[in-house]
Amino acid sequence: MHVTYLGYPGTCGVKEMDYMVADPVTIPTQLRKHYTEKILYMPDCYQPNDDKRSASANNPSRSDVGLPEDAFVFCSFNSPYKVSPEEFDIWMKLLKKVPGSVLWFYCNESEAQKNIVKEAKKRGVSADRIVFAGFADQSDHLARLPLADIFLDTFAVNAHTTASDALWAGVPVVTKIGKQFAARVAASLLHNVGMQELVASSPQKYQALALKLARDQKHLADVKARVKQGIAEGPLYDTQKFTRNFEALMEKTLERVNAGLKPEHISLT
Repeated sequence: MHVTYLGYPGTCGVKEMDYMVADPVTIPTQLRKHYTEKILYMPDCYQPNDDKRSASANNPSRSDVGLPEDAFVFCSFNSPYKVSPEEFDIWMKLLKKVPGSVLWFYCNESEAQKNIVKEAKKRGVSADRIVFAGFADQSDHLARLPLADIFLDTFAVNAHTTASDALWAGVPVVTKIGKQFAARVAASLLHNVGMQELVASSPQKYQALALKLARDQKHLADVKARVKQGIAEGPLYDTQKFTRNFEALMEKTLERVNAGLKPEHISLT
């Protein structure tokens, strides 16, 4: 028996791979036809998360990381290669529609930073509206994340661990759901913290969602509170529950293998 899990967020496309671990959001029934593997469905999110993680005690201020103290901070901690012109266009429109706002952008490479600034200027946004963030270890990254107001997701390849980190820190993630696995991960994470309202079905709705959060501080505060509640009470960071479900799913799969049955889609329900 061969099972693919994590690492590559999509079908292997080869008949030798029997199964793929997913969940009902990342691979709904109507999209299974695009996968050569049979799907092993986790009942909540396919992604494991550690509920023992902790943020650094050295809580940085905005000025410590180069952010304006009074600005509205949109952030993207996705790797730059994930960003297409489509979402970048929207991000620049948001900066223009929200006076004084900035985009906190994870990017270490100087050449990539130059290209990002160049593309921003083409869209009428000055260089000082882009604040670049460098690498930080996990505890320091978790400590700096709450300095952002909204996490803006990418389309073709969503934030995966990066999105679960942001949600853990209480930062709302605005995403657009797609058809392929990699474009549905953030929607799965949001579903598992009870925040499906932050999942947009189109670029236009994605922009509208982000703009409403940026313009309505009362609404944003309510959303942030519900994100924190969803992390505390939902299944996304219930590591023990995840482990028990994963064990049960593997046991059910092995029972089928040991019975000499061909691979088939399997869930715990």
